[in-house]
Amino acid sequence: MSESLIQIQKEGKLAILEINRPSALNALNESVLKELTAAFHSLEKDETTRVVIITGQGKAFVAGADIANMKDLDVSGAEEFATLGQGTFDRIQKSKLISIAAVNGFALGGGLELALACDIRIGSEKAKLGLPEVSLGLIPGFGGTQRLSRLIGYGRAAELIFTGDMIGAEEAYRIGLLNKLVKDGDDLISVAKTIAESILKRGPIAVATAKNTILNGLDTQFAKGIELEKKEFSNLFYGKESKEGMTAFLEKRAPNF
Repeated sequence: MSESLIQIQKEGKLAILEINRPSALNALNESVLKELTAAFHSLEKDETTRVVIITGQGKAFVAGADIANMKDLDVSGAEEFATLGQGTFDRIQKSKLISIAAVNGFALGGGLELALACDIRIGSEKAKLGLPEVSLGLIPGFGGTQRLSRLIGYGRAAELIFTGDMIGAEEAYRIGLLNKLVKDGDDLISVAKTIAESILKRGPIAVATAKNTILNGLDTQFAKGIELEKKEFSNLFYGKESKEGMTAFLEKRAPNF
């Protein structure tokens, strides 16, 4: 039996998900995408899991989609592949789980699109990022044209997509593509775990509500987003979590979430 393309290590409420196809620089094919979707489905069903760190085995995060598999696609086959990739990444973005992309090397094409679908992105100083699809006579097909422009603005996204150029981790951090730059020699996963541990100390319902409010707000007008924020803020007063959080603050102790 072949080794799984997705490996998961559980550490309490944290899961570390590693894409395991190093011989192909973790390139995304149909099998990887389907296993990635199944892995998130499994983690979502496990109610102990709240945060997922996604990384790649070897010297790449994900070097892109598998071009050897894409080369012979026709129009309908390409649409099916894009539908699969978009569906997988939508699942990650909209998941109740908080996702952290730990970009350990090349994050190109579909690899960068995977990182963009995550809530938080950190990268090693050696990381290289880009959307080189136009060099192949294509465009990003797994959400890159939409997520990148929303994250860093039209002008910067347009430059990266139209040129297809790779950028280094320092530039990616400067333009807001990476949340944090991890110095060479520091352990990338340890830094990701530190962020995860900070999230795990907070109210789980509040964090999930904040994620949904941000994402839903991005898809609507500002005035409607503000109304949504007010509604979700108020609804949190129904539950025990907010009462415990505010009581703990006044009693100068850690909350028991």
